[in-house]
Amino acid sequence: MKLAILGTRGIPAAYGGFETFAEELSWRLAARGHCVTVYTRTRPATAIYRGVALRYLPAIRHKYFETVAHTFLATLDLLLHRQDAALYCNAANAVFTLAPRLAGIPVALNVDGLERKRRKWNALAKGWYAMSERLATFFPNAVVTDAQSIAGYYRQRYRKTTNCIPYGADTGKVAGTETLDRLGLEPGRYFLYVSRMEPENNALLVREAFERVETPFKLALIGDAPYAAGYLARVRDTRDSRVVMPGAIYGRGYHELLSHAFAYIHATEVGGTHPALIEAMGRGCLVLYLETPENTEVAAGAGIPFGQDPAGALERALGMPEAEREQWRARAVERARERYSWDAVTDAYERLLAGLAGKR
Repeated sequence: MKLAILGTRGIPAAYGGFETFAEELSWRLAARGHCVTVYTRTRPATAIYRGVALRYLPAIRHKYFETVAHTFLATLDLLLHRQDAALYCNAANAVFTLAPRLAGIPVALNVDGLERKRRKWNALAKGWYAMSERLATFFPNAVVTDAQSIAGYYRQRYRKTTNCIPYGADTGKVAGTETLDRLGLEPGRYFLYVSRMEPENNALLVREAFERVETPFKLALIGDAPYAAGYLARVRDTRDSRVVMPGAIYGRGYHELLSHAFAYIHATEVGGTHPALIEAMGRGCLVLYLETPENTEVAAGAGIPFGQDPAGALERALGMPEAEREQWRARAVERARERYSWDAVTDAYERLLAGLAGKR
């Protein structure tokens, strides 16, 4: 099939969950013999990446308009370069799925989580997301959710049945400690937090909780945010020498950090299945997670939940016997292997897109 993926910042992944998803899915589909195009907002160094064609279009660098403006341009381009099926990412792009569908290009939309609940959005943006949720139920040919809790929301609120396909994760640790050495971290002696530095991801909550815990271990806060400078400044405002904040790290360095962490702290409160959480599980981390329906769906029984104060979970992790910690880590790997295999995720998307293309 000829397939297109729209609505992300593009690949190689260098921002967040949708970009990681687009990269992992697209190259696997290409490896299966499909012709896959990913639209990107950053001019790529090469036209082909891991067997995937990269289609660059410019973007307006603005917190509220970047995604929709770029997807609008990508949709116009899609109409000129027809595909057998297209996959849109982000519920905010629901309005653009109607045009290709009317033009005879089947469309699936991955809506992610309930984006209108993010504190970073103003009233207009939240209204756009609320409208987009409803449009998502009838503009595209198919809707994809990545968590059963989000699928339940669409079923209850809109009476819309969605295709529930989670994100995937690789399993097993990676060798090498070059990134740790550069950051002054010792294997097994640091807590790791990875996310965009936005209020609903609670980096500040994690940092302040860690500072109340007496331990020689360090805390590595990994991530950045292009449109949250004020919040990011608050996160960085610390005199605790144990806290390390190098910004965003991707690729092998990121997986090195996961592979050698003492424990991984996941504190997001909005969204569906978060890639960083299942990636931490796949790399065998001792997982501490904020207890929300979405996070619990992913990590229940394979991680230690906490409420609005992570400090207790950090102290519990530090105080438990090493044998117990290893049991938690083994359960995390097994759960990621059973439920979040990238090959199984690719199978599901391949079936969905092939079914849509066959209906055309």
